[in-house]
Amino acid sequence: MAAVDAGLVLKALEPIWATKPETAGRVRGRIESVLDWAKARGYREGENPARWRGHLDKLLPHRRKVRKVRNHPAMPYADLPVFIGELRERNSMSARALEFAILTAARTGEVIGARWPEIDLKAGVWTVPAERTKAGKEHRVPLSERAIELLSALPRESDFVFMGGRAGKPLSNMAMLELMRGMLPDSGYVPHGFRSTFRDWAAECTSYLSEVVEMALAHAIESKVEAAYRRGDLFEKRRCLMAEWAGYSWARSCDADAGWSIHPQSRFPLLGR
Repeated sequence: MAAVDAGLVLKALEPIWATKPETAGRVRGRIESVLDWAKARGYREGENPARWRGHLDKLLPHRRKVRKVRNHPAMPYADLPVFIGELRERNSMSARALEFAILTAARTGEVIGARWPEIDLKAGVWTVPAERTKAGKEHRVPLSERAIELLSALPRESDFVFMGGRAGKPLSNMAMLELMRGMLPDSGYVPHGFRSTFRDWAAECTSYLSEVVEMALAHAIESKVEAAYRRGDLFEKRRCLMAEWAGYSWARSCDADAGWSIHPQSRFPLLGR
């Protein structure tokens, strides 16, 4: 541990820094954590050679400069009702997990890692613990009637809500992606993209404040000053928002006068039967 210096850290990072910036960033963070542990245990002294700010940021270009960030391909919200209709006809755990992810606008990892003790069906709340959120803060997710119905129909043979093929294990993190690839082979859409679908729908079709939508997506507040004064989580407003989102996903048109018809801008059927 004491022999690890900036030269060795760079030797590990430079071959992938430009070609795989996301992976390289994670590797750097893990090296930093290991070396911090080693220092705390007395196995090394001095500055951490894997630290970014004030150290490696002087030696390596920022990840945003080495490769343009790609956004996750997202389904247009006009296409969602037809897709949901097809999804509900599929009797598989991956289909239920994907529908739940769409209904809650949650991240894939949060969904496949969901455990029954986190869910209160009576209160209609799913509480994602801090250790499983990207922001590192507990996140309460309001459950729509459809989300509660979906969960109530699932077996409880494991601590995990969405069971995988192996006993006691959750669904694979590739299961939902493979399902989408099978349903929409040429679209390029990914499960995470439904968060963008939700964001676009909320902006175009509702009058909810941006703060409500961002909190529904569990986005961290960038401003430390604002975060210090933000005490509540706008839960009741988010409950109404997610109920409307669930209603829209069941073939509600963006045009309120059109009732429960398919949105006229939908490009489907992409999913032929």
